Amino acid sequence: MPEDINHHRRRFFGTAAAGIAAAQFVLSDSAAAQSGKATTPNATTVKPGAHTSFGPLKQIDAGVLNVGYAEAGPADGPVVICLHGWPYDIYSFVDVAPLLAAKGYRVIVPYVRGYGSTRFLSSETVRTGQPSAVAVDMIALMDALKIEKAILAGFDWGARTANIMAALWPERCKAMVSVSGYLISSPESGKMPLPPKAELQWWYQFYFATERGRAGYEANRHDFNKLIWQIASPKWDFDDATFDRSAASFDNPDHVGIVIHNYRWRLGLADGAPNYDELDKRLAAGPVITVPTITLEGDANGAPHPDPSSYAKKFSGKYAHRLITGGVGHNLPQEAPQAFAQAVIDVAGY
Repeated sequence: MPEDINHHRRRFFGTAAAGIAAAQFVLSDSAAAQSGKATTPNATTVKPGAHTSFGPLKQIDAGVLNVGYAEAGPADGPVVICLHGWPYDIYSFVDVAPLLAAKGYRVIVPYVRGYGSTRFLSSETVRTGQPSAVAVDMIALMDALKIEKAILAGFDWGARTANIMAALWPERCKAMVSVSGYLISSPESGKMPLPPKAELQWWYQFYFATERGRAGYEANRHDFNKLIWQIASPKWDFDDATFDRSAASFDNPDHVGIVIHNYRWRLGLADGAPNYDELDKRLAAGPVITVPTITLEGDANGAPHPDPSSYAKKFSGKYAHRLITGGVGHNLPQEAPQAFAQAVIDVAGY
C-alpha cells in the first residue's frame, strides 16, 4: 500500500453514452498533453462491485514460485498483466478483468509472492520482499506463460513492480498504466527524513521496523489491513464481504515475512537477497521509463503519494496523467474499474 514518495522521500461501454465518455477521455488526454494539466474524468458512472469472483484460478511454476493467478479473455488476445499491492490482492481487479476481456484482451491477474495461493517452490529460498525480486517474479511468470510482451497495469506495490519491469525490461512491456506514477526507490532514498506531517503518514513503516510490529502484524493482520483500507480510501464504503474476499490472501504462510522485509528493506533496515544486487544498483539510479504510459491518481487517495508534477519527466515516451474524481482512494482499480480499464485500452493505442 501507500508507496514510497521518492520526491518527498518521500456492464462495460455498450451504450452510445459510454462511447462518448471514452472519446472524452482520449480528447482530454490530448488537451492535457498540450496544456500540461491533469485530466479529471469522473469514475462514478459505473458502480464497482458488479463482480465478486473470478473463474477457477490457475497455478504455474515460474522462477522460484508456483504462482496462483486468475485469467480472463481470449487466449490469443493482447495480454494485460494486472498487479496488486499491499494490503490488497487480485480482487482489486475483479471488475477490471471482465471489462478488458470483453474488449478482447487476455487478462492475467497474479498473486504476488506472499499472497493467496502463490507459494515458494523451495523452503531454502530467501523470503525477500524487495521490489526487484517481485519484478523478477513477474518476468518469470511471463516466461512460463510464453508471453513475450504485455501491457502492465498496477497500483501500490503493483505500480512499482510495473515501473521496474518497464525500466529494466522495456522489450517485455508494450505500455503501462501506473497509479501514483513513478515509484522506483532505493534504501538510500528511504533513509532521508521527511517533515513531521509526512513522517506521520508512514506510521506503519516505523511499526514494522520493530519486532513488536512484526508480532502485531502476525497476530492482527486482518484488522490491521482493514484499517489501512479505511485510511487509504476514506470515501470508499466497502462492505465486510469485499474486504474478507481479499483478506483470505493474507493467510499465505509467507505473507508476514514478505511484507515486513519489504518495508524494512525500503528503510535500509534489512539487506536484500544478493542475487538482486545488480538490479537494485540500476534501480537506485532512478532510470527513465521509455514505454507509453498513463499515470492515474484518485482524488481522495488517503495514502502518501507524490505530486504528478514531480514524476512527469520520468516518462520519456508518450505520456498522460489522469486525475480520477468522485471520491476515489488508493485502491483505484477496485474503486473505479471503468476508469482503470479505459486507461489500459487507451494506452494500448499509444
